[in-house]
Amino acid sequence: MKAVTLGPEGTYSHRAARAIADEVEFRESVTGIVAAVADGAAPRGVLPVENSIEGSVTESLDALTEYEVAVVRELVTPIRHALLAQGPDFATVASHSQALAQCRAFLDVEHPDVALEAVASTARGVERAREDSTMAAIAHPDTAGDDLSVLAEGIQDQASNATRFVAIAPRAERSAAGGKTSLVVYPNDDYPGLLLDLLEPFADRGINLTRAESRPSGERLGDYVFHIDVAAGLYEERTREAVEAIEAIAAEGWVCRLGSYDTEHVVA
Repeated sequence: MKAVTLGPEGTYSHRAARAIADEVEFRESVTGIVAAVADGAAPRGVLPVENSIEGSVTESLDALTEYEVAVVRELVTPIRHALLAQGPDFATVASHSQALAQCRAFLDVEHPDVALEAVASTARGVERAREDSTMAAIAHPDTAGDDLSVLAEGIQDQASNATRFVAIAPRAERSAAGGKTSLVVYPNDDYPGLLLDLLEPFADRGINLTRAESRPSGERLGDYVFHIDVAAGLYEERTREAVEAIEAIAAEGWVCRLGSYDTEHVVA
């Protein structure tokens, strides 16, 4: 099966995508990945949605709201960052903004005077370091190859650093089977206790929320879309009942059932 993910070759997304696909193609943005699946250009997409240090990847959440796709698998992979360069003297470190943030403490202590440059992916930062001796990169140590030195390994701020990826498919492949479910809720309303009303149907039925957060709807200031993940499948009656209650509360807006899926741990 073919999957699209963040490129170029060697990104953490690429390493996760190889767990579900034997052919991997690349896009420069998360939105491009989701659009490719929604438009039928690719049967699967793999995108990062949450990191254990830096939290949610907001571009992914927004793209899942904008396009009609289904979440069919969850891939959790440990993140092991290294500092790569042609030599010990460099002026700039380039990497994905999330990777730079995940190594903030190391950079502040070991390289407080270098400039930081956010690029589209960790692999793109490696390309910059290969092209320019004044550049260093933060990426997986295996991406150093023969032309870059690994100056330091395990430089992420937390040893337990991990990223949660999701595999997406066309909406028609949405499943009710699995141990987790993702929803996007747009109430198109605002009143005291709205968030409590949205969460109580799950609590009342003993369903654990694994994530709940808001993103601006883009419609108007103070108007929000809610992303909710629960530890239960849509095949369960209690989950269906809770979602139906949410749909009644959000009658002026909408509820998107992204689907149910299982979690897999991938050593990348």
